[in-house]
Amino acid sequence: MKIIFMGTPDYAAAALASLIKAGHDIVTVVTMPDKPAGRGGKVRLSPVKELALKEGLKVFQPAKVRAEDSVRILKEADADIGVVAAFGQILSAEALAAPRLGCVNIHASLLPRYRGASPIQQAILDGEKKTGVTIMQMDEGIDTGDIICQREIEIAEDETGGSLFDKLTKLGAELIVSTLELIEKGEARPVKQDTELASYAGQIRKDMGVIRWSDDAAYIERLIRAMDPWPSAYTRLPDQKIMKIWKAETVTGSGNKGAETGRVCAVDKDSFTVNTGNGCLRVLEVQLEGKKRMSAADFLRGYRIQEGTALY
Repeated sequence: MKIIFMGTPDYAAAALASLIKAGHDIVTVVTMPDKPAGRGGKVRLSPVKELALKEGLKVFQPAKVRAEDSVRILKEADADIGVVAAFGQILSAEALAAPRLGCVNIHASLLPRYRGASPIQQAILDGEKKTGVTIMQMDEGIDTGDIICQREIEIAEDETGGSLFDKLTKLGAELIVSTLELIEKGEARPVKQDTELASYAGQIRKDMGVIRWSDDAAYIERLIRAMDPWPSAYTRLPDQKIMKIWKAETVTGSGNKGAETGRVCAVDKDSFTVNTGNGCLRVLEVQLEGKKRMSAADFLRGYRIQEGTALY
């Protein structure tokens, strides 16, 4: 099929690579404009643009894909279908209708659950046992289009945002190829979403990684995994230094009843345990501000933590 591909990060690049390998004709690759990154302000190409240039594909980087000139370029591409994966801009009805068969989206959740920008992290945070990928026919809403195909996977007990991202990236890249085969054969049977089952996962912000020790230990443990690798889950030590927590486990029992939340209630050579709003959390891996990620055992050899120490 002749495809307009729209995407920007690694998640999208994997899908583009899969479509190229499957022999589809990628007539145009649409990705976000280049922008400076890092302290030096050096311009960094998106993973999708890097792949497109490597493959000799035409690249289009509109500041506003909804603009009249942008829509005209999409129409002139004369594509059969548009494939969208984490592009970064909302498409207008005119842009969606530019390809002959409209546009489909690769979304990292089992829609209608977790519409929006952060379905991967939110599924972990909510303690879901499974998630997956949905290929949907796009409309003007945010992830509200008809479902064409879905495939689910289990969420492991130690799943992190990063590990689940990798699994769903691979799954999405596979599913889009098989879905396009159905569409090309005229065998796709889109199904409307049940809006009563819909939920929304908004954009992840850095401050969402702040650990609130008044929360349940089980919730904090999920937060630590969901926010790995970014923005990470973090707290402050008595000297106000930020400490990221990368690995922890809940402790059986109700914890120190009546003890102040955020207070260290036990220390051994390999870990330290913190009182929460419900139960205790045993900390196993940390990263002190300006230092490398390390085991709690290594951390305790260089930093004094004792029972009663308050974390903020």
